[in-house]
Amino acid sequence: MNALLELKNIQHAYGKQVVVNELSLTLKKGQIGCLLGPSGCGKTTVLRCIAGFEPISAGEILLNGVVVSNANFCLPPEQRHIGMVFQDYALFPHLTVAANINFGLHRMQKTERASRVAELLQTVGLADASSRYPHELSGGQQQRVALARALAPRPDLLLLDEPFSNLDVSLRERLSLEIRDILKSQNATAILVTHDQDEAFAIADEIGVMHRGEIQQWDTAYNLYHKPANRFVANFIGQGVFLSGKVLDSRHVEIELGVLTGDIPHQCTADCHLCCEGYPVDVLIRPDDIVHDDASPVQAAVVHKAFRGADILYTLRLPGGGTALSLVPSHHNHAIGEKIGIRLEADHVVAFSQSVP
Repeated sequence: MNALLELKNIQHAYGKQVVVNELSLTLKKGQIGCLLGPSGCGKTTVLRCIAGFEPISAGEILLNGVVVSNANFCLPPEQRHIGMVFQDYALFPHLTVAANINFGLHRMQKTERASRVAELLQTVGLADASSRYPHELSGGQQQRVALARALAPRPDLLLLDEPFSNLDVSLRERLSLEIRDILKSQNATAILVTHDQDEAFAIADEIGVMHRGEIQQWDTAYNLYHKPANRFVANFIGQGVFLSGKVLDSRHVEIELGVLTGDIPHQCTADCHLCCEGYPVDVLIRPDDIVHDDASPVQAAVVHKAFRGADILYTLRLPGGGTALSLVPSHHNHAIGEKIGIRLEADHVVAFSQSVP
């Protein structure tokens, strides 16, 4: 399948400050992609370059195989057939829900417009609210109206810029799943920009983790969590700590909690001498890798606890002095300073050479 969107080594700078540095990605029709990263990493700037709001100083942006941006040319936004959903929704306060959705459909025949509006009202679950005004809607309903309005002209590509930032956490989680279903039902191709991992995981097919204007890894949520490409991704995605270990052979590494089996370290594939016995590595241990076990001879002291309803996230001081996290069912309610039995139960090994930052 041909790519609907291609970014080829694009670069963008404000004066001498490079904000996007030789960034590349590909998105196929019907896919939902996400640019995920901390504030200031350049993700919103990439979105603005795709939309045509910002020029690029190098590289190319292609839509359906046609160049829409390069160092010498920038096709105007209104000619790119791209829809956008903004942080603040940007609904017209004087127009009803139906009129907001209908706004971009002036090129269609009247009956076709009415049919499209009715279809989208049904799709976003607002068929009974068509005559209401934006101020009469909840934040989640306003977001669905904004999405329906952006989808109405059937754009080739939909861009969503931090679309849930104004919503509370519980609504954000529910709405992110709803929006994925809506996008898939419309066979829409979309890119979401967010700093929230839960949003990215709930909505996107593939996610690009960004840092300092570059994509560190473009992958599925599963691979980002279990097979991070570098330390930045390993630190940014999920929770975990690095524990010192040593290589036993190309498939085994030992840490103070036991021996792990897997492909270790990442650098072995490029430099085989790193796989020699005794080579020092840092091993990423996630909270779900350490299991509470009263029968285990290995004891760790509770130094912090965060109650999360069904679970408690414990910060533990290991016998060797290191610190680790463990996610434990909340009926195991232990006090600060108490020692509990733990055992290692890790199915994935993520290790990096201690000499590589």
